[in-house]
This record gives sequence, C-alpha cells and structure tokens, in this order.
Amino acid sequence: MTALELPGSLVSVDWLAERIDDPRLVVLDATALLVDAPGGGKAWLSGLDPYLVDGHLPGAVFADLLEEFSDPSGRHPFTLPDVDRVRAAAAEVGIGADSTVVVYDTANGRFAARLWWVLRSFGVDRAGVLDGGLTAWRAAGLPIETGLAPVRPVNAPFEPVALSGFWADRTDIEAVLDGSAPAALVCSLPPAVFRGDPGIPGPSGHIPGSVNVPSAFLVDRESNRLAEPASLAEAHAAVPDAGPVILYCAAGIAAALGALALTVQGRTDVRVYDGSLNEWRDDPAAPVLTGA
Repeated sequence: MTALELPGSLVSVDWLAERIDDPRLVVLDATALLVDAPGGGKAWLSGLDPYLVDGHLPGAVFADLLEEFSDPSGRHPFTLPDVDRVRAAAAEVGIGADSTVVVYDTANGRFAARLWWVLRSFGVDRAGVLDGGLTAWRAAGLPIETGLAPVRPVNAPFEPVALSGFWADRTDIEAVLDGSAPAALVCSLPPAVFRGDPGIPGPSGHIPGSVNVPSAFLVDRESNRLAEPASLAEAHAAVPDAGPVILYCAAGIAAALGALALTVQGRTDVRVYDGSLNEWRDDPAAPVLTGA
C-alpha cells in the first residue's frame, strides 16, 4: 500500500473530509484544558471529557498530550517524553510505521501544534495539523461523533528516533546569551506576560534579547485558522529573515504554534525550548527582563 501524502504541514478541512475514512490515516484530538484549580490558580487537565461528550471528528482518537505524550515525572507539565514513552503512546493511538497523522484540537491549534512537533521530532514524517481544528470542521457543517473511537490496527509498529534540530534546552539558551551560539529568541506569550505586568499568574517577563511574537497573533480569532501569509510575515517582522530561531513560552505549547507558523512560512532552522519559562525561572539567578 502506498503512503498517504500530506499537502503540507497544514491540512485543510476539505482535504481531510475527503480522506477521513482512509485506513492509512490516523486523526488525533490533542486537546488539553487550562482550568481553575480548587485551591486557586490554574491547572492543566486532559481534554478527554469534551472529546467524549461534546464530540470529535469521525474516527478521531484522543491523544493525551498532558500524560501520555509528555513525561509525567517531569518537573513541569508537558515535559518532552523519551523514546520509550513515545513508542508506547504512539501504539496506543494507532500510529504505525506507515501511518499518516493529522492532529487537531478544540483551541487555536497550539495543542495540536505541540503534538505535531513532538511526533515530527521522533520521526513521524507524515504528520500535519488540521487548519482551524474542530472549530473549522464544525463551521463546515461536517459530522461529529461522541464517545470513544476505535483505534485502527497498524501494519507495522512505529519505531521512534529522537531527531536533532527540534528542541532547545537551558544550555542552548545560555549559549545564545553569551554569544557562543547566536540565534533569534522569540517569546510566544501575550504582550502583558512578555512585559511582566503586575498580577500576571505564572511565569512572566522574558529572556534578554527576545522579541515578542504572541502565538494568538498568528491565528484568526473567529476561524482558528492560521493567519494569511502577509499577516504572518507582519507578525514576524522583528524576527531575522535568516538564521536559527528558538521559540519559548511558559510550557512549550504556544511556542509550538509559533514553530508551526514559521514552518509554514518556509523556515527550517527552528527549535522550541521545551522547558520554556517554567524551567528558566526555576533558577533565581537566570536573567529575566520586564517591560517592552
């Protein structure tokens, strides 16, 4: 059986609707939720309940980005998993060696982009993000299912390999700051968080030398589709046209949406700082700036 090729990193609703029943295709719902914690503050929650009750694309399998496709023993949520965990998680949702994967979420694409980035970094070559996610699917009047979808059997197991060039760590950021490994640092958080305005919950401020390209500016608010090329170029006006780019946010989620947007624009030397500000601010001595 020949492989099902994707049109690119972004997949349209029309393209997916025509192929939704293709046995070579694995469609994944990667939704996670940020909710009010009982004791105050915010907490991450699996998106399984809305997947089951509110509905999902026909045949779509729920991919637990928070627990299964992350390392639950990590110090922070969404810590990058290792090869063994990715192997097990991929098998659980039906990703095989010859699978083509399309990921979506019920938000603005940031969770889908994170899982897409994880899968690509472990060698899933045919992986894309549904442009507009569930919002665009519903807007097109396409069918929705509830409950658990069965996992399709695989012809051959997927064997993940951790590839270089996708992730940055604290050492990489320090190398940028001391000038030994130049790269453009891009913060994907909202402007108020980037500035470190008073009253912001969670980590705020930014790493010195960063430019602010909020991930929300990369998506049309009504359709949840990625912005048009001219708007993306305008949003990235402060990012150098060439050279490596490292994106970060608080937990490496919004930054993955930024990585998707840059990839769609043709950039290839792009990495996501997995620990992002959650990790960076663990060290009280780590430099953090506030203000514009």
